[in-house]
Amino acid sequence: GGSAWHGHSAPRSAPAGTMGPWNCIPPRSRRGPVSNYAAHSLAARATIRAERGRERLVVRHSGRSAPALDWELDLLEFLDAHGIGVPRPVSSDDGRRHVDGVLIYRFIDGRPPRDRADWQRAVTVLTAVHEMTEGWPQRPGFASSRQLLSEDRGGDVRLDAMPDKAVDAIRAAWRPVISGAECVNHGDVGGGNILVTEAGIALLDWDESRVDVPWFDFAFLPPDVVADVPVAAEALSIAGVAWEAATCWTAEPDYAAKRLAELYARVAAKPHDAGTDASDL
Repeated sequence: GGSAWHGHSAPRSAPAGTMGPWNCIPPRSRRGPVSNYAAHSLAARATIRAERGRERLVVRHSGRSAPALDWELDLLEFLDAHGIGVPRPVSSDDGRRHVDGVLIYRFIDGRPPRDRADWQRAVTVLTAVHEMTEGWPQRPGFASSRQLLSEDRGGDVRLDAMPDKAVDAIRAAWRPVISGAECVNHGDVGGGNILVTEAGIALLDWDESRVDVPWFDFAFLPPDVVADVPVAAEALSIAGVAWEAATCWTAEPDYAAKRLAELYARVAAKPHDAGTDASDL
């Protein structure tokens, strides 16, 4: 990253304890350069807090390609402009939105959802995202579940690295939910990525967002939360488990193996209700 670092690497050019392109510092307990900390001490997609004067920030390091990051940032800009609560990126001093995989966002004050009402508000926001992004172009390097019925990789999904039996099970679990138009999926809906703020609901961490049928975003809602989904709840949950097994197979193999085992067990227990015949697996 030449100009943002004034012709040098971040650690050499940045003043001690600061991150050159943004001139911000990590929390008091971590006074080393944010760029070093983000690039070398955090796993991909991890975040840390930082400060610039009195401004609170969040630093994220991503292993995504530049086009994939640009797609995500363009999406966040669009959603923010249309009233959806999302992280607001902070450009570097030379105008770049990401530098060597490092991105910075303004901190959002809020709390996780606590009850059914909070979750229903989150479902309403997610539904709005789906509706306003119908026909959105696919994220570079990613693929939808519909595409992955015939293709073997996209985003974090690596079907080409999985056993044939697992691939067959995963595709069979997806088929019942692949209906309707495709749109942007958040891709990682959970209590840790939803904030209840004074302004409403904010959706954090769009690292796994992609274009797909919208139903995957509702796969793991609390049981008392209702979403308008034209798919049986059990089939949708099983499809979500299958997606996690596929996306984590190379990055988090132990977790993926547990999810795959769960997929096999749930399909075997409810072959007809789940919309997938266990004998096909």
